[in-house]
Amino acid sequence: MTFTKTVKTLTISLLFALAAEPVAGQDLLARQAPVDRRAKKLDSIEIKNIVAKENLQSPAAQLYGDEWDNRYAHRTTELPDSFLVNLRHFCMPTPSRVVTSNFGSRWGRSHKGLDIKVYIGDTIRAAFSGKVRIVRYEGGGYGNYVVIRHPNGLETIYGHLSKQLVTENETVRAGEPIGLGGNTGRSTGSHLHFETRLCGVALNPALFFDFRNQDVVADQVLFRRDSYDRESNIATRERGKIGNGGYTRDQIYGEVGHSDDDAPVEVRQAANQPERVYYKVTKGDTLESIAQRCGVTVEKLCSLNGFRKNQRVRPGQIIRYV
Repeated sequence: MTFTKTVKTLTISLLFALAAEPVAGQDLLARQAPVDRRAKKLDSIEIKNIVAKENLQSPAAQLYGDEWDNRYAHRTTELPDSFLVNLRHFCMPTPSRVVTSNFGSRWGRSHKGLDIKVYIGDTIRAAFSGKVRIVRYEGGGYGNYVVIRHPNGLETIYGHLSKQLVTENETVRAGEPIGLGGNTGRSTGSHLHFETRLCGVALNPALFFDFRNQDVVADQVLFRRDSYDRESNIATRERGKIGNGGYTRDQIYGEVGHSDDDAPVEVRQAANQPERVYYKVTKGDTLESIAQRCGVTVEKLCSLNGFRKNQRVRPGQIIRYV
């Protein structure tokens, strides 16, 4: 009798255990579900943070996506309503402080950039780090020109060069020599035609650069479509071709690229300030060959760059020689 009761007790206990198992499983799932939802939420937040970080590092990605085409200088796409342009880590394209022609209407046409007085052979530098998209010649317009796309969303264009020093798809650093000043294409005298574009749309470079003071206007500039025209006009008045500095329009190099013989002494001196000139090392170069090519001594190269006389140089290295 005792054995029979024991068996019945075990059987009943087993039945209760089996009946309770689905409930326990359901409880476990119920407890796990919020954890899974929290995990997914955390994953999505992390992904958003990564995307935001990448966009912060390279806003150009959100403007242009994977689009990269070397066939055209610029192609207009839809501008965002607003866009914050980071201007830190810049370099002025030239040490010249003289703006000879403003952005905007000129001779019945729209002038898409600023013209800066430079001389043939002057070093022209990349305004920001970026990737070279175009290196080409356009006889009826830019002449020899370079287009660079930058991580801050801007593309900069450098026109009328006598020589280009970079190649398409090459990565350049801010301040790296990309060309030499010239008078090629549709030009009546040596100067740099400098453009800043966003989504292919030409924006007034005076919104970002102050050539007279050799500086950018701020660490960041917020582009806004609804107020752009007004802000562009203000920028031209404040940082464009000198119109309120006691000189007439014809006194300051006339129009774009015209003779500067009659320009005031102060203006000529500003344009002729000594500049640092750099050479980009190519494969096979040595200090001796660079010195010979640049018309200087090895001792001067060493003095300007802190080199030893037996210093080895590497391709892509930037060396000052003036």
